[in-house]
Amino acid sequence: MASLGTRAFGAFFRLLGADRPLRSTEAAETFLNDLTLRPASYAPPKKLGAPVDIRIMHSHPWPVYEVTPENGPCNGVVFYVHGGAWALEIQAAQWKLVAEVAAKAQTRVIVPIYPLLPRGSATDVVERIASLTRDAVAAYGADNVSLWGDSAGGQISLSAALLLRDDGIAVRSTVLVAPAVDLTFTNPAIADVERVDPLLKAPGIRVAANLWRGDLDIRDPRVSPLHGDLTGLGRLEIFSGTRDITNPDTRLLVEKARASGVSVNYHEGRDLIHVTVVLPTKDGRSIRKSIVDALRVASSPQR
Repeated sequence: MASLGTRAFGAFFRLLGADRPLRSTEAAETFLNDLTLRPASYAPPKKLGAPVDIRIMHSHPWPVYEVTPENGPCNGVVFYVHGGAWALEIQAAQWKLVAEVAAKAQTRVIVPIYPLLPRGSATDVVERIASLTRDAVAAYGADNVSLWGDSAGGQISLSAALLLRDDGIAVRSTVLVAPAVDLTFTNPAIADVERVDPLLKAPGIRVAANLWRGDLDIRDPRVSPLHGDLTGLGRLEIFSGTRDITNPDTRLLVEKARASGVSVNYHEGRDLIHVTVVLPTKDGRSIRKSIVDALRVASSPQR
């Protein structure tokens, strides 16, 4: 059962009409157009709320940030791919989440600022994330490298993990928080969840997903990783809430991964909503602690 704080946020989002931009095709098209006309900043806030160092690396086609703990050893490398319907820049709350994980897990978190709709597409972005991860594996070994993504970033992270698996690389873990894993959004169970989800609606998400796929089929694993062969992946750590329209397909992912012999640690929260991980609630804190635990690597310090 969701905590009182999480339920209050859900009620607030519903009162606010937070799902309005996704209620219809027309609303979503207007929303996406406005984001293109008035792009938001991806810069991290000056105060991240955790003792970390942050720098930007200029040796890549995109801005790529590195967040490391301010004091103590730095173990492991984590690639964080932010969510936001493939159209929203990384938010302050997500930056603070990154900082908290880097500090508490004593790990290096790499944050690629990937191109969004309409410039970005699954074809280019998934391969680039996989390429960055390959470089880290070559430097530190697959046992010290993880992928982590929420929502749309979960789709990108899992799709990248599948590309790496095709190259014979199984990263230590892939952490998925409220991931979008089937961009068709045709699972019949979604309709029941949609009625109680205060944030996401399938019509608008389908508009973004159709643009994000580019020239790929919507069921291509680079777009909808649920449709891929999951055999040979490293451990999956998956978080989902039952008031989130991504939940029905996440359940299918868990079943399929386990049937494929993949180690899965699944955390499902009754009545939790899509953004619970960043909320200042008991549920949000619990998920963040579990993410830290999943990404903490007991290995030799890396600098």
